[in-house]
Amino acid sequence: MPGRLSPERPLWRAEIRATLLLAYPLVLTNLTQALIHATDVVLLGWAGPRTLAAGSLGVNLFTAFLIFGMGLVTATAPMLARELGARRHSVREVRRTVRQGMWAAAAFSVPVLAILWNGEAILLALGQDPVLAADAAGFVRALQWGFLPALLFLVLRSFVAALERPIWSLLISLGGVLCNAFLNYILIFGHLGFPALGLLGSGIGSAVTNAMMFAGMALVVTRHRRFRRYRLFGRFWRSDWQRFRDVWKLGLPIAVTLGLEITIFNAAVFIMGLFGTASLAAHAIAIQIAALSFMVPLGLSQAVTVRVGLALGRNDPAGITRAGWTSFTLGVGFMALMGLVMLAAPEALVYLFLDESDPANAPVIALAVSFVGVAALFQIFDGAQAVGAGMLRGLHDTTVPMIYAACGYWIIGLGVGLALAFGAGWQGLGVWIGLAAGLAVVSVLMLARWMRRETLRLGSA
Repeated sequence: MPGRLSPERPLWRAEIRATLLLAYPLVLTNLTQALIHATDVVLLGWAGPRTLAAGSLGVNLFTAFLIFGMGLVTATAPMLARELGARRHSVREVRRTVRQGMWAAAAFSVPVLAILWNGEAILLALGQDPVLAADAAGFVRALQWGFLPALLFLVLRSFVAALERPIWSLLISLGGVLCNAFLNYILIFGHLGFPALGLLGSGIGSAVTNAMMFAGMALVVTRHRRFRRYRLFGRFWRSDWQRFRDVWKLGLPIAVTLGLEITIFNAAVFIMGLFGTASLAAHAIAIQIAALSFMVPLGLSQAVTVRVGLALGRNDPAGITRAGWTSFTLGVGFMALMGLVMLAAPEALVYLFLDESDPANAPVIALAVSFVGVAALFQIFDGAQAVGAGMLRGLHDTTVPMIYAACGYWIIGLGVGLALAFGAGWQGLGVWIGLAAGLAVVSVLMLARWMRRETLRLGSA
């Protein structure tokens, strides 16, 4: 038996190395993009609580559509990986996919821009304060012009990731953090001769940052010798309706899946608000801690989509298996470690956000510590469902995982959360246990489908 297994070991080691080299820039890119939003929050907070509140409303409205669009254009990653796996030096097919990914982004952006232009009416319909709604609407009308460039940047990020050169998206994202901080600072507060535009200045600064990030990626892919041979913008206006439909067919379920996951956590925020300010504040802290650790399995999910897609294109079942289980083990292993950290020192993590010496913070700290304890328990499930979804996307399997997400998050997760929060009287703790239950169900379903992939003939189309 050892003699039979030994030839496989170098292949597994090579897969681990390739996965880590691909994943770490993606993880850091996700962190830098989160930093862009964090910078906005900090600077708007300096401008005053009303500005921050209105900005938060606007960002939430904008992000809801952006997440959906991100899911749509994410389809280009497994499509490109499969094509490059089948023909490593394919140029025309790669160019067609990138072009139609951009077309899909543009087609989706048209109705979204029309909707965002009427943001005030939407916020008023949701029962928001009229003054805050008006301020937020002005902010969104400036911010929305960065919507399409943000999606186009993601398409090009999929391209460089499929070629296993994600370091370029990381470098551009780091530049975006600095650009966003600089532009927001001078436009919000009026420095270097610019007028103090407040919230409007933040919208303009962020939109310009998104545009510059896309321009930076476009410059890289047209000038760098590794990428310019693909001539991605050549014959850009040439239609390719079959490839356009393929992007939508694969990407729409991904978009819905991401939307279901994001909205269940948004729903949790509204439910927490019913239990008072302390529950809401504690929830925000615990979510921020969980979101930070989630960046690693998210990056591994993006990496495994490429690695599985490349093996699929090569018609290499053993390679598919190695790629999938390597990322899954890395992702779940990391999240298990983070879960142990949260269980061992929840107070220390919460104290990073609140001053424990202030008696007024005591109720929030107590709740946040209990929520972090539950978050520790669902770390493994969160990592498993994230990487599992990426594994299946690499096989071009997105529709059934979308159904799993709907059932797991909204039927199991929300149902258990509401039952425990209101029926059992556990309030916020019940909501968090519901979230954990939903993630657990989705992760088990994703893993079961992956293990049945040969029986189901996934990716054979």
